[in-house]
This record gives sequence, structure tokens and C-alpha cells, in this order.
Amino acid sequence: MSEFQRIYALRTLPSEPQTLTATADECTALTRRFALVAVKRFTATITLVADGANVRANGTLDADIVQSCAVSGDDLPMHIAAPVALRFVPAGADAPGDETVELSADELDDIEMDGTQFDLGEALAQELALAINPYAEGPGAAEARRKAGIVSEGEAGPFAGLAALKKSLE
Repeated sequence: MSEFQRIYALRTLPSEPQTLTATADECTALTRRFALVAVKRFTATITLVADGANVRANGTLDADIVQSCAVSGDDLPMHIAAPVALRFVPAGADAPGDETVELSADELDDIEMDGTQFDLGEALAQELALAINPYAEGPGAAEARRKAGIVSEGEAGPFAGLAALKKSLE
């Protein structure tokens, strides 16, 4: 079961935009799933439109998370606002065999349905995961690098030795 399950059926799609908001327990579960410090808020507003046997889901997701700085490990609050453009398709529709397949941009976010149902919440949770920057750096990153003896490429590159030599000769 998904941490943010929201099941919709193809034959009973709502005509109005849907606002999906994670509960506190769902935010806690998403925090664990994505190895974050916290998911403080996660909501999405999505319009669902039937397109033959497919369903298009378009809208936005909005979240406030706390993740660890990739360098210092300090807590780093982040706001995520991202567009959502998904297409739910019948299982096995145009399933490729062993041949190489080129995908167009509008085919990249196709998600197979389970019969005539689909889990919009799980798809949105995956979209959130993709929107998180795994290399986000906080304001203490430069100081953490300095303390750890990590220098920039310019300070350690091939001309760093020449620059040091020039400085010592002056």
C-alpha cells in the first residue's frame, strides 16, 4: 500500500479539479520513504480528464519539506512547487518487447492502470520524490567543506601549484 493512496476509477472521474492533501500520518510515512528530516506539508491540485481509455492528470504539487544539506548534514527547509502532467494508460497498452523504444516527451510519464483504476496519490508521491534536489546545499556548506579540508577545483586544480609558487616568489 502506498503512503499517499488516492484511488480513482476511469468511469467515475470527477469533473472538478481535485485537491489532495496528505495527513500528518501520510507526511510521516513519506518522510521515512524518502529519507527526509520531515515532510511538513504535501498537497496537489489536479484536473483529471478522460482521453479514450487513458486519463490525463494535470496540475501542480506543493510541498514543504526539511532535508539534510548534502555537505554539512544540517536541516535544510525547502519549498517545492512543481507542475504535474501524467497520463494513466491501460495495463499492457503498447507494451514494448525486447526491441529498443524511443519515447517522446509526452510518453515519459505514462503510468499503467490497475484494470480501470489508478492510484493518483502514489503517482504524486513519486512526482514529489523527483522534485527533491538530492544535492541541496545549505548556508553552512562552504564552512563544512573548509573544516573538512575539501577545496574547490580552482584551489586544487592543475594551476593551483603554479599560483602558490608564484605567490611565494613575490
